[in-house]
Amino acid sequence: MYPHLVALFTLLVIPALTWAASGSSEIANLTGSVMGIISLVLFVVCYVLVMFEEQLHLRKSKPVMVAAGIIWILVALSYQALGKPDHAHAAVMHNLSEYVELFLFLLAAMTYINAMEERNTFLALRSWMVTKGFTLRQIFWMTGLLAFFISPVADNLTTALLMGAVVMAVGANNPAFMVVSCINIVVAANAGGAFSPFGDITTLMIWQKGKVDFFSFFALFVPSLINWLVPAVCMSLTVPKGKPQVIDTKISMKMGAKRIMVLFLLTIVTAVSFHNFLHLPPAVGMMLGMGYLSLFAYYLSKVEGRMLSGDNPLDVTGHKHETFDLFSKVAKAEWDTLLFFYGVILCVGGLGQFGYLARTSAFLYDGLGQTVANILVGVLSAFIDNIPVMFAVLSMDPQMSVGQWLLVTLTAGVGGSMLSIGSAAGVALMGIARGVYTFGSHLKWTWAIALGYAASIGVHIYINARLFAG
Repeated sequence: MYPHLVALFTLLVIPALTWAASGSSEIANLTGSVMGIISLVLFVVCYVLVMFEEQLHLRKSKPVMVAAGIIWILVALSYQALGKPDHAHAAVMHNLSEYVELFLFLLAAMTYINAMEERNTFLALRSWMVTKGFTLRQIFWMTGLLAFFISPVADNLTTALLMGAVVMAVGANNPAFMVVSCINIVVAANAGGAFSPFGDITTLMIWQKGKVDFFSFFALFVPSLINWLVPAVCMSLTVPKGKPQVIDTKISMKMGAKRIMVLFLLTIVTAVSFHNFLHLPPAVGMMLGMGYLSLFAYYLSKVEGRMLSGDNPLDVTGHKHETFDLFSKVAKAEWDTLLFFYGVILCVGGLGQFGYLARTSAFLYDGLGQTVANILVGVLSAFIDNIPVMFAVLSMDPQMSVGQWLLVTLTAGVGGSMLSIGSAAGVALMGIARGVYTFGSHLKWTWAIALGYAASIGVHIYINARLFAG
């Protein structure tokens, strides 16, 4: 029954990465064609395989990569039959550019996380938390609160990676704590990112399009807070009451750890500045920040090389200490996650070429009304990443009040929290907490997250009623 529900939702509202290149031919309406239906069914099947990754032991990137390739074969054949052989090439290049931006952003963030991990940043933080006597329940609330307030300044993906690394270090050998803490971080990061133009790619898109001005986003602060607190309170009741496992040896950060943390903060500032002041993709700023790290890595390797010449002492883990190597940190990036995003973006982009966008617009905003449509957009973002969903909404460009645009901002931003695959933060945490935080473990708490989702919508409609006028 469950796969049929997924198929129904996908059929009704599959989003498209809109191709609006100058001079391009329009997307044909091929929603009823054999090629279009095959592509849609293939996408649903591969997404079901992703959902059952834990049971099948099949990496989530593999089915979506295969589906993406086949779907684009069908797109190319369809448009060649229509006498438009160049259409598919131009469309796939646009989708690839979308992926490259996300890929480079993630690669830089993951490299910094790996570098800080190698410098014992998170082990030292865990050691500090243990020595301070914080309980697991206190750490649960601390990491959630930090995720909620960091994501509006940075972004929900980077915040989730950072806080997730802390939880992994603190909650070692305690799967029950790690699962609820990872879910808490995903919900908090997504909720915190919803009330700031900088907090999520979707909020940046809405702000850039001029649908909501900068300060109006902060009207979502209270609804976003409610969205996180409701499931957090429910989950906190199951957090073990004990303390983290005691560490016999106090762990200190390695040379350069604090400077790498400063460079990471500078990189986030650079990425935000690139977008806001230079109107350049944030990924370009992230790669510049990765350049900061590469230069510092060169300096660090030279210094450590001189210090360790003729000697190679053991570090706190009992392994031989080696000089800092940046490219080893790049190699340790979560490639399954990066390739998963490739498959999803190419799959959705290919389905968009079959003309589902117009059908979606007519069904949602004309047939169901704005409020119901915007709530449904959030539910759908739990199945499909909110970035292409928001692309679809902005491409439809329904005439809505500021209150309604804020509503879809809220729902698209936090709706993805209901499933682990519904947001970049969830997918990224599944990568770094592989085998512990999974689709199935997240699904057990979907009911609590859904309660928070409903509560946040009700609070927004009530306290921001004035914004719905006009």
